[in-house]
Amino acid sequence: MNAAFLSHLNLGTISKVTPVGGGDINQAFRLESSTGPVFLLLQPNHKKEFFIHEVNGLACLARFVKTPQVLRIGEWGDNAYLVLSYLAHQSQGDAFALGTALARIHQQTSPQGQFGFDESFTMGTYTADNSWQKSWSTFFVQQRLMPLRKMIRDQGLWSEELDLSFQAAIKQFERLMVDYQAQPSLLHGDLWSGNYMFGLNGEPILIDPAVFYGDREFDIGITTVFGGFSDAFYRGYQATYPLTSGYERRILFYQLYYLMFHLSQFGAGYLAQVQQKLVSINQQPNGQ
Repeated sequence: MNAAFLSHLNLGTISKVTPVGGGDINQAFRLESSTGPVFLLLQPNHKKEFFIHEVNGLACLARFVKTPQVLRIGEWGDNAYLVLSYLAHQSQGDAFALGTALARIHQQTSPQGQFGFDESFTMGTYTADNSWQKSWSTFFVQQRLMPLRKMIRDQGLWSEELDLSFQAAIKQFERLMVDYQAQPSLLHGDLWSGNYMFGLNGEPILIDPAVFYGDREFDIGITTVFGGFSDAFYRGYQATYPLTSGYERRILFYQLYYLMFHLSQFGAGYLAQVQQKLVSINQQPNGQ
């Protein structure tokens, strides 16, 4: 790594730089400095504003759960960078407490009672429009699903048959929302298993948020797509903020969102999963 850049960070003497895996959006490194280890994120060909939403998201979540501390944010050449405190961690810990923490986060609602956030955010080539909406159905369909549909179609992966199935699913979602009172809860926004960990004392830690105010079942749906969340996690959540009847049906649409996002970013390997999810949604009778 460029010595001038490391000096620019003003973190003391850097003795070791180690690439860190586990994410797909940013380049990540652990830096061993004379002031202690830190975590460095780089995003090529972006301004520092790329990381503003993550910084704001960490501040939102830090009121309810442990998160990394923001140490530096800036630009070097064509790269945006973000420096966070490095938290010693392990893969196992108090999963019940993790569920409880997420429930407490979800109990926070937007001040004006609307869905969205004060700024949008970018994940890979996908920019999520967080413009405020009174209707969750409108927000989710128009500002999440439809932009992903366009991205996938522009990549030549969206067939007419797939679109017919998608449009039928949208109608089902809109019918479900008529009798469901979604609340604008504070969300992590990208809660897969790679975005939580546990401190050495077992304390839950959340990282890499993509926060906005939306239906809390959105986060729950994402946790179920690729697994990695234990029964204790869901028990902790339900003990603190029980989900309402019918959530199993509604989270299918949030699973669809996450699979469409992966299809848009990582290619045709996710196409079959999107197709299968649409089939599963549309096999439900009358949207019930």
